[in-house]
Amino acid sequence: MFGINGWEVVLLGLIAVFVLGPERLPEYAQKLAQLIKKARVMAEGAKGQLKDQLGPEYNDINWRQYDPRQYDPRKIVREALIEPLEDAASTLKSGGTNPDMADVDALDENAVHLGPDPRSWDPLRPTPYDVDAT
Repeated sequence: MFGINGWEVVLLGLIAVFVLGPERLPEYAQKLAQLIKKARVMAEGAKGQLKDQLGPEYNDINWRQYDPRQYDPRKIVREALIEPLEDAASTLKSGGTNPDMADVDALDENAVHLGPDPRSWDPLRPTPYDVDAT
């Protein structure tokens, strides 16, 4: 349930007996039982409310697919990393090009301005600024 085994539950029980003492232990055990009962009632209420809202579709839901114990994070990450590679491989195999890059082939060398050459930088030259912007 919480990743603890039987021996750890016994150890937690013994620690609770020593910390709470024999006088307060029955009181806290009763509070724990009430808490568990309230949680069950709330869970059943939520389940009933969901049944009412979904109607006959509630019976069609496959609850096993939502079980968190079946999810393996390594598998999810592996599939997420392989998916883009498969898409790229299928694009290359089909001989197609990336539709986003179609316009790039139409540009010539002079169409792209990269700014001044960094090798011609002069530290004594004042930095250009826009008077209207400052």
